[in-house]
Formats: sequence, C-alpha cells, structure tokens
Amino acid sequence: MSHKKIEKTNSARLLDRAKIAYELVPYIVDEEHLAATHVAEQLNEPIELVFKTLVLKGDRTGYFVCVVPGDHEVDLKAAARISGNKKADLIPMKELLPVTGYIRGGCSPIGMKKRFPTYIHQTATEQPFIYISAGIRGLQLKIAPNDLIGYVEATIADISSPE
Repeated sequence: MSHKKIEKTNSARLLDRAKIAYELVPYIVDEEHLAATHVAEQLNEPIELVFKTLVLKGDRTGYFVCVVPGDHEVDLKAAARISGNKKADLIPMKELLPVTGYIRGGCSPIGMKKRFPTYIHQTATEQPFIYISAGIRGLQLKIAPNDLIGYVEATIADISSPE
C-alpha cells in the first residue's frame, strides 16, 4: 500500500510553529461542487462539523472573517453589528485571492495575507473538533475549536443562520 504524502500547507506550518494539534484530512475535490456539504460527504462527517470561511467587508472597519457551519449562511446584519459596522457584504470573488492569498474552496482563517478580525459561529464551541480549510482545495484541517479560536484571536458570535 502506498500512502501519498500530504504536503503541509502554510496554515499547517503556522499551527506547527504555535504547537497546536491538528490533523490534515484530504478529500476529493469536485470543481462543480465546492460547497461545504460536498466536503462533509467526502469526509463522511456531519455537516455541523465542517465550517466554511467567508470574507466580508464592512463599511467602517474594512475586511473581516466569518467562520460558519457548512450548512449556514452568514447573517450580514448580525455580522455587521458584531464587527462594528452599519453594513457588511461578502467580498466579490475576484478580491478573495488578492486580499487573503486564498482561492474559493480553499480559504482558511489561518495564514491569510493579513490578520483580519475573525468571528466564529458559537456552535463551533459545542463540538470536540471542527474541520476548516487547510488553505487549498482538497485538504481540511481537523482542529479543536478552542485552539482555532485562540490562535486566530476570534470572537464567538451568532453570525449565521441555517440555509
């Protein structure tokens, strides 16, 4: 049996440096279905454990990050309020790579070009571990929510609702 070595991503190296435990979990990418529901199916895990990373821009504070369960949509009003903005919107897809260094389907809250304020949905703390993107399509980080929250200095908030 041959095991393909999983290449460490920048986010994994940053966690190594911080001495934070995690597991890299590969999955098969379907370019047509980059949704978290597809990732959850591939991982054979409940969708409540697979979180997606969304980047928003507020009218007052600029860019910020929301990490929400895979079957949720970010609540723009709640996200704006919690981040100190009157209004906030998801950034256009063409801005994602220049702003974060990541592409759609491979955006991790760890290791963006700049450190942005980060808000993680409160249900993350109810789980023993969650999955987030490792920074590339086809690879997830399995991490204890409190380790992630501490590392990215996140605020826990009710920032989303089920789709």
